[in-house]
Amino acid sequence: MDTTREIVRMANQIASYFQSYPQDEAVTETAGHIRAFWDPRMRQRLLEHSSAGGEGLHEIVTQAVERLKGPTVGSA
Repeated sequence: MDTTREIVRMANQIASYFQSYPQDEAVTETAGHIRAFWDPRMRQRLLEHSSAGGEGLHEIVTQAVERLKGPTVGSA
């Protein structure tokens, strides 16, 4: 199920949901949703796809990926 095409489609759906939010909030919410609900293997596939150029990714997803690379806010 987690082919790269499916990962891109799912990530873009999340970004589309949040795109009416202010830009920074849309990016934060997209990253938060992916961090909270996606299996680590799915997140890794998304990060790898983004690193390889991120073909087909919504701009919000591209920015959210940068946040996913950083430390989790509120983590101990």
